[in-house]
Amino acid sequence: MFDKDRLLSAIDGFAAKKIMIIGDIIADEYVYGLTSRVSREAPVLILKFDSQTISLGGAGNAMNNIRALGAAVVPVGVIGDDPMGDDLVNILEGKGIDTKTIVRLKGGHTTTKTRILAGSLHTTKQQVIRIDKENPAYYDDDTVDRLIQNVSENIDGVDGVIISDYNYGVLPERVIEYINDYAKKSDKVIAVDSRHNLFKFKNISTITPNEPEVEELLQLSLEGNEHIPFAGEKLLSEIECDSALITRGKKGMVVFEKDAAPVDIPIYGSDEVADVTGAGDTVISTFILGLVTELSPVTAAKLSNIAGGMVVMKSGTAVVTSRELKTAVKSLS
Repeated sequence: MFDKDRLLSAIDGFAAKKIMIIGDIIADEYVYGLTSRVSREAPVLILKFDSQTISLGGAGNAMNNIRALGAAVVPVGVIGDDPMGDDLVNILEGKGIDTKTIVRLKGGHTTTKTRILAGSLHTTKQQVIRIDKENPAYYDDDTVDRLIQNVSENIDGVDGVIISDYNYGVLPERVIEYINDYAKKSDKVIAVDSRHNLFKFKNISTITPNEPEVEELLQLSLEGNEHIPFAGEKLLSEIECDSALITRGKKGMVVFEKDAAPVDIPIYGSDEVADVTGAGDTVISTFILGLVTELSPVTAAKLSNIAGGMVVMKSGTAVVTSRELKTAVKSLS
């Protein structure tokens, strides 16, 4: 059951909120080509260049989603002082996001995922290969000091914090320790999405792993439902968090809270997915905004489930706007 008026009121309240996002800012580059012919040099397709786009990926996609939902963003991360980094700064500032809290790494390059998509003039282009240009998985002490300083100088002024950890080095031990120490003494809503380091976080408010990440972390299969209660209890106890939201693809979501039974949330909309790229960023963005507008974890998860179901129907690294989300909520039966 949905209290539509309560959900609509929460969405309206997003505009008054400010969210800090700490994590790995990635450039998502899409290169589109028209299939031409097979090369005489090797058995590969020749693509005639059609167009190119650059968008915010990784933690940058969470920033994009928070902004699209109407809230203000304080971005904390590292990008290079290269042309791709310049492009990301221009994109962020074009959305009204102040980039002074982003560290520009002198002589460094920006982590970039280049996706090559091919197709004919009258067909949908499909991804044929991805090329990753990664930063080393560590930064020097000066860079880490600057990251912690940017967090400490701004965290008291935000309503909530998203940790978007893609394991590209922005969250080394010292940054995680700072976040854990802050979380222990503060009641600020802190939500963590971490690909490989989830158990390093303690005392934070909530986590939003996907099912494969939980399976890797706990070394068990969640294919059936028999291990779901154990998985939730283990996550809550190990991290000492208030709630946990596990996304399960076509199986929807399951929400855990201390001293409460797990709540299953069926998938929203069609299970015919166009593109899951960045869907987790949409989920955590909507979820934390629901929490800071005082929705319960289960209700905030239901709202994020709607947003996630909408974004996977879009191609590429996409977002859901507050207007789109309100329209979807109004249409609920």
